[in-house]
Order: sequence, then structure tokens, then C-alpha cells
Amino acid sequence: MLFNSYIFIFLFFPICLFGYYGLLYLHRERPARIFLVLMSFWFYGYFNLSYLLIMICSIAGNYLFHRILSRRSSRALMAAAVAANLGVLFYFKYFDFFLSTMNTVFGSSAALRGIILPLGISFFTFQQISFVADTYRGEVKECPFIDYALFVAFFPQLIAGPIVNHNEMLPQFARIGKQSVQWESIARGCGLFILGLAKKVLLADTFGRAVDYGYANLAVLGRLDAVLVAFFYILQLYFDFSGYCDMARGIGRMMGIEIPANFNAPYQAVNIVDFWKRWHITLSRFFTKYVYIPLGGSRRGQARTYMNLMLVFLLSGLWHGAGWHYLVWGATQGVLYVLTKIWQNHRSKRSALRGETQTEAGRSGKTGLKHRIMTLVSRVLLIFYVAASEVYFRAESVAQANRLLLTAVKGPLQKISVDLAECFRLDEFWYVLKVLRLDRMEYSRYLLMWLMLAAGIYLTMIGKDAARRMEEAKLRAGSAVVFALLAVWCVLSFSQVSTFLYYNF
Repeated sequence: MLFNSYIFIFLFFPICLFGYYGLLYLHRERPARIFLVLMSFWFYGYFNLSYLLIMICSIAGNYLFHRILSRRSSRALMAAAVAANLGVLFYFKYFDFFLSTMNTVFGSSAALRGIILPLGISFFTFQQISFVADTYRGEVKECPFIDYALFVAFFPQLIAGPIVNHNEMLPQFARIGKQSVQWESIARGCGLFILGLAKKVLLADTFGRAVDYGYANLAVLGRLDAVLVAFFYILQLYFDFSGYCDMARGIGRMMGIEIPANFNAPYQAVNIVDFWKRWHITLSRFFTKYVYIPLGGSRRGQARTYMNLMLVFLLSGLWHGAGWHYLVWGATQGVLYVLTKIWQNHRSKRSALRGETQTEAGRSGKTGLKHRIMTLVSRVLLIFYVAASEVYFRAESVAQANRLLLTAVKGPLQKISVDLAECFRLDEFWYVLKVLRLDRMEYSRYLLMWLMLAAGIYLTMIGKDAARRMEEAKLRAGSAVVFALLAVWCVLSFSQVSTFLYYNF
């Protein structure tokens, strides 16, 4: 079930919201939690009942590991639990990729299984691995089964994250029914949901049409077309994924549950290290705690530190998908990250030799025109690098990604494709252009494309993100009308529904 669908907006969520608060009004806290679990099962099973069976078995198996580990800490049992989770993930997500790789390397002809990937399996598998590992460490005590099932299956963050921790969610589940209804929180949650819905339906899907056209027509793209397609994709990816997370957080707030932030204006980062502190925050947190630190982190010398960082990014690439192009994407991120860390360490040592404290060095580096210019240049170069590397993330193969990048560098210098610009021809905007008689201009077909691109650049690289805007918004009648009109506009655009990109991961 999609957030941007009629069944969710007009059936599922109203039933969920009124049923949940109805039980709380009757002081039925435990039934309210059970109700949320059952509604979450409906939400997930709507896609495919076999998906639901897999998830229920995963919940039951991991809860059994939790119960045993909470009574007797066993490193072997913890390793077995992690291996079981990774084994399930490997079978459903990577088995065919493994077979095809073996066929290529050894010239064999093993038949691929054509295994259907359960939606969101990477997210709820990592979430349960973290729970089992924390139980082994003694960070999780006894947890009722209903609370654990809700921790894994809570529908706002089930399919595409964020990857939540037990200490963020279980205390909130325990407080269900013990707090009064916060009407302002419900209102702000509704507003955040609408803003996230707009990011997905009005922005991400529009950029997505242009991206799909570009990758389907690489043979006819010119140099400028290829560059635009690469930039359109990073805007689509951000608006799609962050829009989902905004909607998830908005739903949580409407139910009195705070889901952690997963984005913090990543395209306003000054370097790749800063970028990964802002992009998919919960995934970075997971890899830091459960992979980077156990490997030794930064405690075993700089060479080992850089190797650990590179391994984390390669695993991140593989986590996103079964394909060599995902590994190449992870490598491109890791190489720049390691080089940036080397440069930062060099600057720190140079400042230390000069006798500057970190505070003095930072203060002196943050003033002056030169610093502002260098910061701007760094941000622009980072965006170009991210756009180029994300080509491997979007492409279906390394060869396809290489072809688009080669076109962007050496392709023919020709007028931007009219067909590419037509992907932005939204009926509601085109009607406005006709009323203003701007459709008679020679380049009117390109006008909407440039306006949409300018809006995307402003919203991602200059302006405030949706969560901050919602926090600072004044809840007045005028703003309520604006949000209502935006919601109606989104609902009227549901005829062009597309799935969320991160459902595939």
C-alpha cells in the first residue's frame, strides 16, 4: 500500500487513526498496540500475502533469539541470529546475483531462480539485527512480544525506513495511552505528511518521468540532455526518499509517536563527510555502530581506519542492491570520503604544528570572503560529484551508467531534447501558461522544465527542508487553507502514481 494512494488516504489511515484513538479513549492501551500491529500487517500484506508471511516468521524467529539472549548472553547464539538474518536477506536479495556472477566467472549455466524480493526486507532485517545485537550487549531487557512486533512492523517506517533503534521506539510504545492527546502535534504531523506527499507526488514523480525517458533513450541524448538527466535524478531521489520519510514522521506524530529524522538538507553539505552526516542518517548510524566500530573504527591506526571506511561504503552499496553498479556507486562514495578524511587529518596536524587549538583554527577558517568562496565552490563540486556517482545508483548496469556519463562528457552538442522537456508538461501549469499566452513563445516547451529545475535547486540546496518549515510554521487559518489546497492538488495527481524508489531496497 502506497502513502500516495486513494486506499491509504481515504480508507486505511482514517480507520487506523480513529480506531487507535478510539481504543485509547476507552483506556484500552494494550488493545491499541495490538490494533496497530494488525493494521501494520494489513499495510504490508496488501502488497503480497507471501511478503507478510515472511515478515511474521522473521519477527517470531528474532523474538525467540531475543528471549534466549536476554536470559543467557551467548556470543555464538548472537552470531547465529545475525547469520540467520543475513542468510534470509542473501537468499531473497542476492542469490540470483550470486548465480549470475558464478555463471559469468566460471562459464556455467545455472538457472536463475527468479526470486521475488519482499518489499523493505533490507530495512526490517537490519532493524532486527540491531535489536538482537543490542540484546546480546545487555542494552535491551525484557520486551513484550506485542511491543517487539510493533517495533518491527510499525507501518510508517516499515517499507523504506528510517532504520529505528529500540531505545527510540520501545519507550514510546510503553507510554501509549499514558499521555493526553497533543492536538498541536497532530496538526503539525498532518502538515508534515502533506509536505512529504507534495515532495513525492508533485516533484519526485515529475523529475522521475524525465529520468525514465533519459535512460530509455540514451542513444538520442545530447551532452546537455545527459547532464540534465543526471541532475534530475538526484532531485528525484531526494524528493522521493525524503518525502517518504517526511510522511512517515508526519503519520507518527499524528499518532503521538516520534520517528527519527533521516535527512538534514544533504545537498547543502560542504563535503562528502558532511553529506553522509545528513543523508540517510539512520543507515550511516547502523553501519557505524554495527560494522565500523566492531572492525576497529579509528582505534588501530589511520591505514586501518581508511580501510574500514572503504569497506563500510562497499557494504552500503551492496545493501542498496544486488548488482555491480551498486558496488561501483559505493566505491565512488568511499574513495572521496577517504580522501576527504585524509585531507582533514592533514589540516588538523598542520594546525597543531602551528600551535592553534581546534577552536582557533575553526574560528579563523570561518571568516572572510575567501572562505565563503571556497565553501561555495566546495558545495558546487560536491553536487556535481554526487550527480555523477548517482548515475551508477540509477542505472541498470555499469555499462549503462558509463554510457550516460560518456555522453555527458563527449556527447554531441545539440539543442536540449523537446521530448525531455515535454516530461515536465503538467496540465495545470500548461493551462496557466496558455492563459498568460506564454505558450506562444519560441521556447515555451522548455519553460516548465527550467522552472521545475529552479524550484528543485532552491528547495534542496538553498531553502529550509520540510521538517524545519513545519516546525517553524504558525498554525493559523490561512496556513490551514494552504495545506488543504496542497493536499487536494496531490490527491488529484494520484492518477500518475509511481512506487517509492527505496521500496526496492
